[in-house]
Amino acid sequence: MELQIINQKLKETRNELLEILNGLNEVELSKQKDTSSWNIRQVCQHLSKTEELYAYAIRKGLKSEEGSSIDEKSFTFLTDRNNKIEAPDIAKPTNDYIAYDEIIEKLNHSRQKINEILLGIDDPSLLNRKSFVHPVFKEMLLIDWFRSLYLHEQRHIKQIQEILNGEDS
Repeated sequence: MELQIINQKLKETRNELLEILNGLNEVELSKQKDTSSWNIRQVCQHLSKTEELYAYAIRKGLKSEEGSSIDEKSFTFLTDRNNKIEAPDIAKPTNDYIAYDEIIEKLNHSRQKINEILLGIDDPSLLNRKSFVHPVFKEMLLIDWFRSLYLHEQRHIKQIQEILNGEDS
């Protein structure tokens, strides 16, 4: 049941992101709050990179031995943009130009990888018994990797809205 809820939240969050991105022009995609922050194009690149990394980590965790005794984590802080979290270098965007169509393609491709994992899980209870180390949040149950993924995307949707509205976080 929880996987259905997670899958629904992943879909809703991605649809919200795509709705915001739909119709943005080149100027808007390149817009940033200040010279030291990411532009919308880079935020989207970060989201697709992160999702690819999550897919890799979850797959590795599923192959690992069972028996993790860690507790579930709370990730409610993720959607609070006042809590600054430094992205690990591996998930940071580049300064490369990425066209709108390529942004959408990358987001669709990374989500496809997550969906393939979700569809391939025969025993959802494994997600509560297996873990993998996250570069920022340390060891996490695999179920928490899925939970934190849509919350992470919600955080960056807020960031994109702040950029478009010219707000400070």
